[in-house]
Amino acid sequence: MTKRNMILLDIDYITKDDKPVIRLFGKVKGKSNDIIALDDSFVPYLYIMPNGDIDDCINDLKELESAGKLKINVLEKVVKTDYQIPKEFIKLYLTHPQEVPQYRDDLWSLDSVKALREHDIPFYRRYLIDNDLIPMGELEIEGELIDSYETIDSDDENLEILKLSKSPITVNTDFQDLKMMSFDLEVYNPHGMPNSENDEIIMIGIDSNVGIRKVISTKGEEFLGDEEMSFIQSVRDEKEMIEEFVKTVKESNVDIIIGYNSDNFDFPYLKDRAKILGVDLDLGMDGSTVKFLRRGYANAASFKGLLHIDLYLVMRRYMSLDRYTLERVYLELFGEEKIDVPGERIYQFWDNGGEELKNLFKYSLDDVVATLKIADQILPLNLELTRFAGQPFFDVSRMSTGQQAEWFLVRKAYERNEMVPNKPNMTKGDVVRRGNNSGGYVREPEKGLHENLVQFDFRSLYPSLIISKNISPDVLVKDDDLDYFAEGNDIDLDTDEYYVCPEHYYKFKKEPKGFIPSVVGDILDERFKLKREMKACEDPVLKRSLDVQQQALKRLANTMFGSFGFLRFRWYSFECAQAITAWGRQHIKKAMKEAEKYGFYAIYADTDGFYAKYNPDKKD
Repeated sequence: MTKRNMILLDIDYITKDDKPVIRLFGKVKGKSNDIIALDDSFVPYLYIMPNGDIDDCINDLKELESAGKLKINVLEKVVKTDYQIPKEFIKLYLTHPQEVPQYRDDLWSLDSVKALREHDIPFYRRYLIDNDLIPMGELEIEGELIDSYETIDSDDENLEILKLSKSPITVNTDFQDLKMMSFDLEVYNPHGMPNSENDEIIMIGIDSNVGIRKVISTKGEEFLGDEEMSFIQSVRDEKEMIEEFVKTVKESNVDIIIGYNSDNFDFPYLKDRAKILGVDLDLGMDGSTVKFLRRGYANAASFKGLLHIDLYLVMRRYMSLDRYTLERVYLELFGEEKIDVPGERIYQFWDNGGEELKNLFKYSLDDVVATLKIADQILPLNLELTRFAGQPFFDVSRMSTGQQAEWFLVRKAYERNEMVPNKPNMTKGDVVRRGNNSGGYVREPEKGLHENLVQFDFRSLYPSLIISKNISPDVLVKDDDLDYFAEGNDIDLDTDEYYVCPEHYYKFKKEPKGFIPSVVGDILDERFKLKREMKACEDPVLKRSLDVQQQALKRLANTMFGSFGFLRFRWYSFECAQAITAWGRQHIKKAMKEAEKYGFYAIYADTDGFYAKYNPDKKD
């Protein structure tokens, strides 16, 4: 048996002999060689909530199998908590993940089946959750080294293939130093928007943190000897240019390849041109080419074991800008203008030669330098969110913050033996009937120039309310109403048993602690601990790392509020969303009223804070 410590970069599964085989892609710790670990021991499963007697339900399942409509691997009774209530479920193990949607309708049709649960968690994500594996972290693996495997067609002589004899173990969740490369295409475009069937790639820019920085092009020989242009690598034709790009990526053995709008433009265009010219984009660790996977509403370019990150998608979620061009984002982050060439004039700069061609080369290089610089700034936060969500970095970089928070909760639910809810099935009619949430309190600013101002804000207002008022769907009481009502946001409606929100009068049990508040509480405790460590830290590198970690936790905690009102959120509760904002409005109004006693009069307020003007003459 061989043991290895690997850095987990990617995961998927394939089918061999009608069985699923998990593939873990990574790097051997302490070495530069790649490794693919194979695990065929994990099987898919789902939970069945019986409608009535559990043994009757089991008998119906066996009859369904006898009728040829179900193939049971293993059946077992398990107890899990469902919205804080212990319940007995049937855990149904199947043989292949594709059987879950295949049998789902027949299972639902049984009168003895009340509900199916956790049937829509993708197989590879289930594997990560159940084995407590953290992508980008360090795993200890053990098994047999094999020379080849039928789904792996790599020309990498240093690639190791390990057939696992037992499940991997996470030994370190600290992220390692990653080798990164940015790239960008410049395309000939005399007719405006380029067409990959006719318009050639004229430059491929590359920058990296492994010492490679260049622009590959079919022109540039005229600049030989010009030290300023020494980054140019001139090739014979477009085919050789793409081949040189592939060779560079392979030889550098980078972990992450980064583009800007590369899901929508660079990789689709490169794939089309490579196919026309007969070039194999076999950059996957298993020797596979680029594949486009559906992520949200778009397709994402993916290589097995080589992580592709599109910064354009990341920046749209992390910044609020009028436009999201590379130039605009770079200016916002670094306060510097990068070299720019109008897109519609690229072909003219190429045709005109001389100084304009030289500027085009500089522009191409500046694009990839800027992209890598943005990645250095932004990706650490995404890596931390990968740690907390426990899902592949490729997926997390393309998730909304709500999805990241949901996968974090799914993982926490598994740790606590809590059943994960199904996604709500809301219709447009349901949305119309429920109405809109009023949101945070806003007071429009008083016009004019003000002095003697103070700023007041609540620390983590919404997450703190979730914790302090135990706001969670599993402790929400829906079966009765309060027997009294009150007007005004400053009146305390709480009882010995319940927290009662103003305006809507929703009741939340004080005991037990709700699932969401307990998780948010853990997040905030960890965040404040990191902030204390950051304050005491004198090492600038460690200080930045701690800051990135606390920012990731802040993002997760703040996302919980918005997720409550999201129609596809597993823990969706419009009542919880309304209660949070109602208590938020109450708190800020109360704080503003209290401030007036000391001579501070609010001139502007928004959600969790306000600006107040000091007038000592009006102080109580």
